[in-house]
Amino acid sequence: MANLEVVLLQRVDKLGQMGDVVKVKPGYARNFLLPQKKALRANKANLAQFETQRTHLEAQNIKRREEAERIAERVGGLSVIIIRQAGESGSLYGSVSSRDIADGCAEGGLSVNRQQVILEQPIKMLGLTQVRVVLHPEVSMTVAVNVARSTEEAEKQARGEAIGLAAEEAAAAAEAVFDAGAEPEA
Repeated sequence: MANLEVVLLQRVDKLGQMGDVVKVKPGYARNFLLPQKKALRANKANLAQFETQRTHLEAQNIKRREEAERIAERVGGLSVIIIRQAGESGSLYGSVSSRDIADGCAEGGLSVNRQQVILEQPIKMLGLTQVRVVLHPEVSMTVAVNVARSTEEAEKQARGEAIGLAAEEAAAAAEAVFDAGAEPEA
């Protein structure tokens, strides 16, 4: 099938800026860009309509971007604690999804939906992970996601202490070194 020309109504990652006329696959336009009101088909009527509304759309975009920047400054450095069951090795019995992170952000005072949370790969291990949250197509922030078995364990992780098998092995090694009857190593 031939590519479809659309005019973008807002900035779209890896595609273009507002007002750009780009060629995309028909399914991408039909299933994502057009229903989300991110683009219009690039015909004469729609191009004329876009040009008449361009200043209004740009003003709205600037207003939304400034609001997103204020929110990012206000909740900068947000940390979300997610409690999950995990095995001894620290691997989760499932994974942490973008919905879980969005719910945690809402508890922390940042209301976002799961589409705004960008996970490069699923979180399947205990520990701290940096996740990108897109507040506006031009504004994003990072949120620290702390996945732990309990709140006490989350506090230890936040302080930088090792948990799980690594912590037990380190404690056993330290105990062996400091035993009263232990011989010094040469």
